[in-house]
Amino acid sequence: MRRSKPGIFWGVAGGVLLLDAFTKVLAVDRLMPAYLPRPVWGEGVRLTLVYNPGAAFGLHFGAQSRWIIVALTFFALAVLGRLYLDTPLVARSRTLALALVTGGALGNLADRLKSARGVVDFIDIGVGTWRWPTFNVADIAVTSGALLLGYVLWQLEEAPVAATAAGAAVADEASSGVAG
Repeated sequence: MRRSKPGIFWGVAGGVLLLDAFTKVLAVDRLMPAYLPRPVWGEGVRLTLVYNPGAAFGLHFGAQSRWIIVALTFFALAVLGRLYLDTPLVARSRTLALALVTGGALGNLADRLKSARGVVDFIDIGVGTWRWPTFNVADIAVTSGALLLGYVLWQLEEAPVAATAAGAAVADEASSGVAG
């Protein structure tokens, strides 16, 4: 089986990693002190520097949370690597999705390995007292990549069903034409 283009994969994954690292450096440099919201677009969009020692949405696994999440991230990266190797050359959407998730995962992994404080988050959105958990560029890449990957894989599942249905319709038409 032919492999997907490494230029697309590593270009996007590397771009996400660099953009994530750059924005986190800016956040740490310009948003001190931490936990002080700075309105960007009213109270709907704010920049608030926070450190997330847990997983997505602030989930925490106790005292060893950092290392559990690091291990889970390495496992996820191995799965992503396997999916990438199995991706055909023409499957650009799948390659893009895998690159987005990989770049984002590497960005947050770098934070976890660098500091026990956790991942640097700074994008804070919400309405009134309802706030979405604060996030970063890596989180955006992981989420959008995962949604795209889910869609691409769902389309892959649906394609054989559609082809089978189309084939059955053609066969029905042919058999009805012969009988008529």
